[in-house]
Amino acid sequence: MANRHRGEISAELDGRVRTLVLTLGALAELEDAFAAGDLVALTERFGSGRLAARDAIRIIAAGLRGAGEGVSEEDVARMTTPGGAAGFARIVGELITATFGAAEGAPPDPLERAPRAAG
Repeated sequence: MANRHRGEISAELDGRVRTLVLTLGALAELEDAFAAGDLVALTERFGSGRLAARDAIRIIAAGLRGAGEGVSEEDVARMTTPGGAAGFARIVGELITATFGAAEGAPPDPLERAPRAAG
């Protein structure tokens, strides 16, 4: 079970509930992936409200690896989640919020600007 006090979240991926956490190592990995010079630049990138599919793959893969899963970005790219693309965006938003908090200056939930699925 995920511990929110440690920045962990639970998410269903490929029919299994998994734990994700952006550890310091996972954040360093994302700094490299996004060519962000530091955590401030990384949070600014996340705070832009724009989320590409490749971004979601990188963030989710880093979160799974931070929780100890041996997955590659290619593995994550093949995964499914309830809600499809909106479900992946929700996972990313929850993970970023769990990592950086909802305090002023924290990155916003990417779903705030994401298109909503009809239904």
